[in-house]
Amino acid sequence: MGNSYAGQLKSARFEEALHNSIEASLRSSSGDPQPIFTQLYLEPEPYPGNMEVDVKAKTGVALHGREHPGHELVNGNSSNDLEELEDEDGSDTSSPPLPYLQAPAPDGCCTLDGFCQAGKDLRLVSIATEPIEVPAGFELVGAKSPTVPEHILVCAVDRRFLPDENGKNALLGQCQCNCCIFGFRYFTEFSNHINLKLSTQPKKQKHLKYYLVKNSQGALCKGPLICWKDGKTRLFPSSASTSKPGSSSSLSSKENGGASGHSSSPFSLSDSPPTRTTQASSVFFGNQECSFLKPLASTPGNKTLPIVPTALRVNVPTNSLAVDGRPPLLSPSQVSLGPQGQAYRTADLGDSPVSSAMNSGPPKKRHRSWHPSSLVPVPPTAVPVPAIRPIVCSPGPVLGVASPQPPVMGVIQPQPVTIGETVIVPDNLLNSAGVRPVILIGHGTLPYFYGNVGDIVVSPLLVSCYKSSQLSDKTLEALGLNSSRLLSVETMILLTLQYFARLGSEQIPLREELEQIVLKAMLCCPGGPAISPLQLPWLARLEASVSGGSVQVVVTNNSLGEGISESLRSLAESPHQQQCLPTYVVIICASKMSGSEFCVIVLGKYQARALAEGMLTTNEFLKEISYELITGKVSILTSHFRTTSLGDNLDKQLVRYQRRRKGQVIQPFQGDVTDNIHSQEAASMSPPSDSDLFTKGFQIYPAQLNVARSLLSQVCSIADSGTQNLDLGRFCKVDFLVLVPPSHILVHQTAQRIRQSGVLVDLGNEDPSTAHLKSDKYVVRLDGDVHAKMEAFMKKVKQNPYTLFVLIHDNSHVDLTSALSGSVCHGELQGLADRVVNCQEVLDAMNLLVLQVSCFPYTLQTRQSRISIHNEVHWPSTEILQREQFPEELVYFGLRDYSRSLQWGMASPILRYDDAFEKMVHTLLERHPHLHSMVIRSYLLIQQYTEAMMALTSSPSLRDHITPETLAMVEDLINAPSREGSQGRGHMLLVRIPSLQLAMLARERLEDVRDKLGLQLCFAVLLGSPASELNLHRNFTSRLRAWQGCENEDWVPHTYEDLEGLPCIVILTGKDPLGETFPKSLKYCDLRLIDSSYLTRTALEQEVGLACTYVSRVVVPEPKKAMAPRESDAEKVATSLNDGDELERPQSNGSAATRTSGSLAENGVSSSDVADSFQKPSTSTSQPEGMVTIDMGTSTLGIKQECDSLGTPLSSDPSKASKAPPSLYSSSSSPSPSPSSSSTQRPSQSTQCDREPTRASPRTVILSRAAYNLLSGESGSQLSSSSLLPHADVAWSSPLRPIITHTLQGTEQSMYYRQWTIARQHHADYEAPSVPHPRRMLLSGPPQVGKTGAYLQFLRILFRMLIRLLEVDVYDEDEEEEENSEVTTVVSTQWPDIEEVRKLPFDPNLRDPKFRKASPVYSDKMLKSFKESQTPATRVTKSIRLSRFAAHNAFHHCDQCHHYCEAGAATQLSECTFHAFTFCSSMLGEEVQLQFVVPKSKEQHFVFTHQGSHLESMRLPLVSTKVSLLKTSPIFTPTTGRQEHGLLNIFHATEGAAHLHILVVKQFEMPHYRKYWPNHILLVLPAMFNNAGVGAARFLIKELSYHNLELERNRLEEQGVKRQDVWPFIVMMDDSCVLWNAHQSTSDGGSCLSNVSLKTVLQHMENTPKISQYAVCGTRKWSSSLARRSPSSPFSRCHLHDFVMLNVDLTQNVQYDLNRYGCEEVDFNLRVDSSGLLLCRFNNFFLMKKHIPVGGRNKEFLVKPKLMEIENPALISPLQYVCAPDSEQTLLDAPAQFLLERFLQSCSHRLFPKAVRNRDNPVLSIDSYLNLSPEISVCYINSRPHSTNLNHQGLVFSGLLLYLCDSFVVSGLLKKFHFLKGATLCVICQDRSSLRQTIARLELEDEWQFRLRDEFQTANCSEDRSLYFLTGRHV
Repeated sequence: MGNSYAGQLKSARFEEALHNSIEASLRSSSGDPQPIFTQLYLEPEPYPGNMEVDVKAKTGVALHGREHPGHELVNGNSSNDLEELEDEDGSDTSSPPLPYLQAPAPDGCCTLDGFCQAGKDLRLVSIATEPIEVPAGFELVGAKSPTVPEHILVCAVDRRFLPDENGKNALLGQCQCNCCIFGFRYFTEFSNHINLKLSTQPKKQKHLKYYLVKNSQGALCKGPLICWKDGKTRLFPSSASTSKPGSSSSLSSKENGGASGHSSSPFSLSDSPPTRTTQASSVFFGNQECSFLKPLASTPGNKTLPIVPTALRVNVPTNSLAVDGRPPLLSPSQVSLGPQGQAYRTADLGDSPVSSAMNSGPPKKRHRSWHPSSLVPVPPTAVPVPAIRPIVCSPGPVLGVASPQPPVMGVIQPQPVTIGETVIVPDNLLNSAGVRPVILIGHGTLPYFYGNVGDIVVSPLLVSCYKSSQLSDKTLEALGLNSSRLLSVETMILLTLQYFARLGSEQIPLREELEQIVLKAMLCCPGGPAISPLQLPWLARLEASVSGGSVQVVVTNNSLGEGISESLRSLAESPHQQQCLPTYVVIICASKMSGSEFCVIVLGKYQARALAEGMLTTNEFLKEISYELITGKVSILTSHFRTTSLGDNLDKQLVRYQRRRKGQVIQPFQGDVTDNIHSQEAASMSPPSDSDLFTKGFQIYPAQLNVARSLLSQVCSIADSGTQNLDLGRFCKVDFLVLVPPSHILVHQTAQRIRQSGVLVDLGNEDPSTAHLKSDKYVVRLDGDVHAKMEAFMKKVKQNPYTLFVLIHDNSHVDLTSALSGSVCHGELQGLADRVVNCQEVLDAMNLLVLQVSCFPYTLQTRQSRISIHNEVHWPSTEILQREQFPEELVYFGLRDYSRSLQWGMASPILRYDDAFEKMVHTLLERHPHLHSMVIRSYLLIQQYTEAMMALTSSPSLRDHITPETLAMVEDLINAPSREGSQGRGHMLLVRIPSLQLAMLARERLEDVRDKLGLQLCFAVLLGSPASELNLHRNFTSRLRAWQGCENEDWVPHTYEDLEGLPCIVILTGKDPLGETFPKSLKYCDLRLIDSSYLTRTALEQEVGLACTYVSRVVVPEPKKAMAPRESDAEKVATSLNDGDELERPQSNGSAATRTSGSLAENGVSSSDVADSFQKPSTSTSQPEGMVTIDMGTSTLGIKQECDSLGTPLSSDPSKASKAPPSLYSSSSSPSPSPSSSSTQRPSQSTQCDREPTRASPRTVILSRAAYNLLSGESGSQLSSSSLLPHADVAWSSPLRPIITHTLQGTEQSMYYRQWTIARQHHADYEAPSVPHPRRMLLSGPPQVGKTGAYLQFLRILFRMLIRLLEVDVYDEDEEEEENSEVTTVVSTQWPDIEEVRKLPFDPNLRDPKFRKASPVYSDKMLKSFKESQTPATRVTKSIRLSRFAAHNAFHHCDQCHHYCEAGAATQLSECTFHAFTFCSSMLGEEVQLQFVVPKSKEQHFVFTHQGSHLESMRLPLVSTKVSLLKTSPIFTPTTGRQEHGLLNIFHATEGAAHLHILVVKQFEMPHYRKYWPNHILLVLPAMFNNAGVGAARFLIKELSYHNLELERNRLEEQGVKRQDVWPFIVMMDDSCVLWNAHQSTSDGGSCLSNVSLKTVLQHMENTPKISQYAVCGTRKWSSSLARRSPSSPFSRCHLHDFVMLNVDLTQNVQYDLNRYGCEEVDFNLRVDSSGLLLCRFNNFFLMKKHIPVGGRNKEFLVKPKLMEIENPALISPLQYVCAPDSEQTLLDAPAQFLLERFLQSCSHRLFPKAVRNRDNPVLSIDSYLNLSPEISVCYINSRPHSTNLNHQGLVFSGLLLYLCDSFVVSGLLKKFHFLKGATLCVICQDRSSLRQTIARLELEDEWQFRLRDEFQTANCSEDRSLYFLTGRHV
């Protein structure tokens, strides 16, 4: 019909409207038809909000426009419905849809969809094969019902009412239709009968869709479309029906051959309903339907989404397909908006090349039934951006399969169009011009395309470069720009022109390159020169003139469409042969209305094809290739390559040669290509075994060790972050699972690494004898079975909360598709990794770490990354690695080294492209524009290899027709095994063919040719497919077995490394290389198929990554800067190795085991040899066999041997040493023997001493020119691969960004990508939480560098560290022995007999090694000589595994005791109550007020007044409590500076029994202890004791306890309890007591040490008979030597300390010295014993004390001047701690008592010179014991009457010490003692006056001579009272 616009009325239009109106009124029950003129002219009222807007009911979808504001529908969902979208009720654009009321079905009729009212099934799928009688003059057609869109309904229609082939002459009005036995005159009646259930008026034009025809099998199937009305669905010219196999211009149903067009279709008819939540890659439209391409506007919210006419494919969700590749219909929920290439999206649409193909009729028809009021027109200046991935149009079915898709936003609505903005694409453009033009969107509005749109492609490749005006201020600031620097459109046009003019003929435009040019232009010339629209054409032509004709400028005045139309017309009309087309045509429209606009048409054949193919994703182009192969489009190529380059028939020649050989084959090795022998003889030839080359020792190299430590360090950081995300203290075991991409070979390879490393045995997960069989279950492929295996793994995770699980996701960059958008794509399941790694169970498990490992981590490093940047660990760069290794080692040779190698100046560089091959490809590409370039390249490659084999054997004349590269590789492959010394070994040649079908074709062809040429035993041809195992001919398998000396007949190679030395061609297929390691014998990587389809960094670099490996340092030319000298390297290594030691072993105090094992041993390089690892599990303390450790060999040589990275392994046994340069066994190279041949190793590069080592050289890589240009970019001027988009699943976040350089590595590179890239909608991280996951880490390192080895080593040292966290360093020091130890046996060994104990003498010797630096106490039996010289600098410790009865610090958390330590959610710190407790101390002579902090839960231990406010006393148990029960003596723990590290959690030590535990803390530390121990009772000392020593705490504990005992006695006496029945004991325990042990006798009469609890020890001691007669009870200190033997006596009277049970009643009058900082326990014990009280040590119990390096007694005062005038004061010596009274000496900021004790300890040899090392003449000390250094003995005498003292008769003293003596010391007492002549005296008093009084009172001047200058005071500052002392000499 003609165009009709508002106000115009044409007769046909009127008639139609009238007809509709009458029919509607007849049907209408209301009888009130809508006036026809209203329909035609008037604007309708806006729709009520709740009414369904009926938009094209035919799509099977009623669009609820207002009800679902979040949904968006694309008009053009499927090719089926494009013409339906155009065809409407005949009303105008502005008319509302006509509500159509359908007559109700007669009663009893069938109303099922797809059935007629008579109940007959009309669906094509049901009756396709049934015989159908068609009345004469009728034709079978297919009708479409909106209720069953997936089915075609069969009906017969009078032929006169159907159009002819031109769409003309169909009679209007009535329509005779048949169904079953009924005939109908009106289509309306017929539609009711067949249950069409329409919401609009039935029209045959809308619902009768297809002719139905019979296929070759006689079944009825869908035929061509019925062409209603000219221009609606325009049939192609006659050529369409006979289009050639190669033609990609149409998708007519006849395209695929066969009468009906179905016989050769690869897809079967699918009648199943489509899944509604689906999404697929893309779908083709055929030309009959795609007659009109138009832009759309959308209204997501209020934003405008311009959509551009683009290529002929639209990405639509679909999972079922009609025969000719048309998708089923869509529901709105299927169309997704978001930044992904596969659907409409609102984000930066220029990020991905996306295209939409929209078909429509003339413009006026497009706007049917879209409500005009909601239209949002695109402003004329807006840059139209494509919304769907543009895809080159060939009629292949690029189909996707369903997967769930999130709901979509908004409704896309058509954009009103101006007249004349349509471009008709000429017919047969591709065939006539030989090129499919690519229109690059520039700036401005593109026209609608109409006609043969299949022959053009619209690409948004460069559109983002012109969007700088949309940059945010923040982005501009990051780029160093501001809005004033933005470029005008005119400048942009000129820059673009300049860029195209300078592009070489072999180069393609790259978005990143142009972006960099634009950015540089902005930076260097802000704003640029102002160019007016008038100047623009002239300047543009000037720019183009320098291009040599490759760029042409077309200037138009009206619109871009005009220029495009003209260009396409001239392209179609010019004769194909005579064309000399420009490569680029730049169309500029400089109109005053809309400003300057432009676009670019790419006509260069190479460039246009590359751009179109580059728009396809990998999955899409692989499907495209499959389609071309399946449909036979490649037959033209096949026939072309049937002849050789010389024109002979290839197959005939081969058969002829095969006959000539007569069953003989070429000798496989030790012969020439000309040597033929009989095939049976050749098959029986066996190569010599050389198994010593294959000896394999498992090694870990320094780089791997460092990376493993970095990972461990990261785990510790997560645990230390204070966020409770990881609690390492609770784990005692490590388990793991490795997820790998779906490759069988990769599974075997990883399992082999696990087996060789011995990690399963080291982790204790498997038994050494069976570990090698179990490694497979630790590796899981991400395929269909992964869910069951992960379920089992997660079940294990839940069941073992105390095991730390590590889920290692190796090669994690492969398939990071979101599970929601995942699909079965090209035979691969997608989205599996996301389902597994990001599932909620994995995220929530607190005992599961996820480690993602990748060589190309860029896709994991976006703005939405789930991994914190702090949790990334990067492999150290090559430069750092080289500094750590040694010059004669192997070095890693990676991607950047390949780029750098181009500067080596070699004749044939190791990275090169094959120029001759590229020229051949170029010719073929021009000849076959319809085929994908990879198909052409593959066929040519196969021919090249075929002819190369022939040239070397049967047809030497072919040599000139083969590229030199191919010939050289094949010649080397065939001849290498015959070279001298090769022993039959040869090279591997890797050919990369991503398409599985092409790879299978190549393998089949090459094998066939090889066999016919008699080369079948010379080399193998293998298909390396991820989906299958290696399949090797038994001849080659036996050859491999012979080389390895393998006896096992069943052995077959499982990994590529197993093929070491085998001459072979491996055809590696699959979408991506998956990280498999290749053997050292791989020499050539043929990557000539990797071309312009690989334009992302990951895609390109992972291909070249196949060649990366370790090479001999000598083959790499020296870099320009000098290397660091070797010695310093060695030192660095030594340092780094030693430093690292502390990481996984928190400072261990030098037990023999820990100190001697060097760091490598420490880090568990346990299995020095695979075979050995099965029998000898290594332990953490024993070092691996033959390891030279740092401590033992500190010379450079020693270090060298230990960490000699790749030459010498860690075993010294030469038979076990690896003879080959290792491959840092990871995803890099290391041979992988199976258990049966545990001695495999690569043959080449041996480093045996008796043989010249072979050099390991880099592999040769042959690339396509496109890939070569990008990889050589670092050295050349062109862009390098590092600047490309990092991965196809991510998009740039901004059109401009700083230039990335190849020097950006590791963290800097990660930060760059995290700032400038975002995940696309189908990426797994697209909807990631805003906060990264705390327990997820990323390990990135270059390909094949050794990452597997590093992470397995990490598991090992993680386990070590956990064990270390469960271990504790306890003091392990032997007690000092007596000179003559007389053993006294005590009869009762369980409890002491009070009488027997009384008979025992008290032993005053300080046997505990902690007193080694203290003065010995004089006695009759003193210990041996002084051991000062032998005292170690640090005390010896030993690592002991914690038992279940251990005391713990604040870091311990477990389910049993969390209520004990942690404040519950309900209880807050404020829930503690503070109680003052006052008592009078006789010793202090004043009232003391202590403060109790009592948590609510502990109040039952106290007695309060009735009001509950005043604390009266602490409850005490009774002596009469039953023996079986714990008396619960109150436990007091004085603690300072150890709120975190003190072992104050004694829940497990008391076995969870009720107990009273009181922490005694200083006032200023009280808040810290309250924070960490909210459920503990705190006893807070008065503020005056903030600087006091531990003596004050012990004194106050004892005073308080006695006072409390009296209060309790009084309270209980009132209740009738006897006073003596109140329990008088308290326990005083240090905060470092960790474990208790007991000697228990065994059945064989011996004894053993076992762990017991604190509860057991206390219970035992409390139940001692007559316990109240003992003053102090205690236990022995543990040492490893004591533990091995039974104690000589079960009980002793001796010093007790650290852990004592004290009877406060008996010791009422014996006090601790409250002033003391050290030795307060020795002083107290001597007082107790001399007072006649009993001390009893239970020798069967042992106490272990933990070494805690912080707090406690270690927290000594830093003695420094009070006034810090000097910046760096010199260290103050102890001599300066005292000074003359009133001197000017610097005053020190430390307590007086502390200074005095330190002075006496260090300088007593000056005070008592006669006593030094004089055991027979000790210093006499009365009433106190002070430490005078270990060289001076002290004789303690108690001055109290009735005290028991040492018999001093005949003893002469060398000095006298009077320390703060009280009134009991009188002159008469002193006169009893005898002194040496010249003995010295020291009198210490509180002040000068008491000093004078004491000297007078004791009449000291009678016997001692004093001088004025011998008076001293402590040098403390004046706030603190000084202590004074006077020295004198005996006269």
